[in-house]
Amino acid sequence: MGIRKICRRQFPKAFFPEGKKVCLACSAGGHLTELLQLEKAWENRPHFFVSDRRLNAIDLAKREKVFFVSCPRRNPVKLTLNFVQAMRIFLREKPDVVISTGADTAIPTCFIAKLFRRKVVFIESFCRVKEASLSGKIMYGKADLFLVQWPQNREFFPKAEFAGSVF
Repeated sequence: MGIRKICRRQFPKAFFPEGKKVCLACSAGGHLTELLQLEKAWENRPHFFVSDRRLNAIDLAKREKVFFVSCPRRNPVKLTLNFVQAMRIFLREKPDVVISTGADTAIPTCFIAKLFRRKVVFIESFCRVKEASLSGKIMYGKADLFLVQWPQNREFFPKAEFAGSVF
């Protein structure tokens, strides 16, 4: 079953009934491009994006509700700033579920969701074929649903669900 079918069939039933608010958290660039492929998972539901300020996220903000946060890039000060920004957004928007394709920009939002006992769906990046991403390593075991796009990723994430490609 492809990841798009999982999004249409499992996400709505298992994670958020009609009317539940969805937070879509990811780094801009390729992670955002992947997440946008799954639009059927949240269409007709209240939703918003959390990302860093780069070209495709800025373009998305012209037609969607997008909150921009600091991009940590392994800098503890920027990570702290990102966490504070994400917490403010979370408290304001009160999402019921977070869907993320990673990277560093999205991890604080995912942890905040778990702190507030919200569901987290994490999708390992399509480009990760031979090794696990750092954000995947961090979120594995913490996400309520952890999906991989390549069958060989189950070597790194044995309990993950293989869902096929977003593309």
